[in-house]
Amino acid sequence: MKILYFAWLRERLGRDSDEVVPPNSVATIADLIEWLASRDEGFALATANRKLIRAAIDDELVEHETPLQDAKTVALFPPMTGG
Repeated sequence: MKILYFAWLRERLGRDSDEVVPPNSVATIADLIEWLASRDEGFALATANRKLIRAAIDDELVEHETPLQDAKTVALFPPMTGG
């Protein structure tokens, strides 16, 4: 699974993506964020306030409770503003 990072999340992590193979216990976006945070202190710090993290699975915006199922790409990013 490819994880893409955008905006200040990318800047804080110092990278724009990761390739991961989460364990079967990682079933939702929330589980994925927790699992990534448990493996990477920088990720844990950058995502400490989970309410600020938005997600998309295969280019579709989703909630943190959304099942990952067979996701190929997960994007994580801060809230977007219009203009």
